[in-house]
Amino acid sequence: MTEEKTSSRRGIYLLPNLLTTGAMFCGFYAIVAGMNDKFELAAIAVFIAMVLDGLDGRVARMTNTQSEFGAEYDSLSDLISFGLAPALVMYQWALVHLRDMGVAWGKAGWLAAFIYVACAALRLARFNTQIGKVDKRYFIGLPSPAAAAIVVGMVWVFNDLQVQGRSLQIPALFMTLFAGLLMVSNISYYSFKDLDLKNKVPFLAVLVIVLIFALTTIDPPKVLFAVFLTYGISGPLVWAIRRYKKSRRKQKDT
Repeated sequence: MTEEKTSSRRGIYLLPNLLTTGAMFCGFYAIVAGMNDKFELAAIAVFIAMVLDGLDGRVARMTNTQSEFGAEYDSLSDLISFGLAPALVMYQWALVHLRDMGVAWGKAGWLAAFIYVACAALRLARFNTQIGKVDKRYFIGLPSPAAAAIVVGMVWVFNDLQVQGRSLQIPALFMTLFAGLLMVSNISYYSFKDLDLKNKVPFLAVLVIVLIFALTTIDPPKVLFAVFLTYGISGPLVWAIRRYKKSRRKQKDT
């Protein structure tokens, strides 16, 4: 009986870790697709990874199958799907062409991709150390899935418009750095974790959700990119507004 209990404790929960594995597979597939210049498939794979990443934690909580193993495994999966995959897809699509402008520019391209990956790793490590210590209503720094959505969303949108990454090298460079550095910033982002789906919501909220779903169905790349880019910009914008109001209050007090 004791051996059976020990064996049970040493096992891992299948369902949530299966979803995590699916997310990791999507990230790996995105890398392979990007290497073969199939950028639309690469972007879609990253967005599917986002859905699976959102499900694994919720499934674990609903089925009471949370574990330290699952949390660590999820972080490793996130690093592949939302760190390595977006950086390599962006590099293959646009940043690699910076070498045509000179050796220094070529180095800047792969350094920007590396900085993004390093920021994703730092963001995940910091998040793991802050669990239970910060207000769960807010993320400190841009979440890595949202950063990945901004990076691959740009690739997907312009690839859909048949605009080659070769002609968008500099914007791609700044977008990669923008998303990467926001991940390790101290800017707060609303996490939506305090939303209670069981409670009543205004009719307008339901209408907005329906509208977003309808627009996403019509033009997924543009809508998804716009939504996550807006979310990414909202953090610095809210921070700047708060700083401005705080400085105004200090001026009035003096």
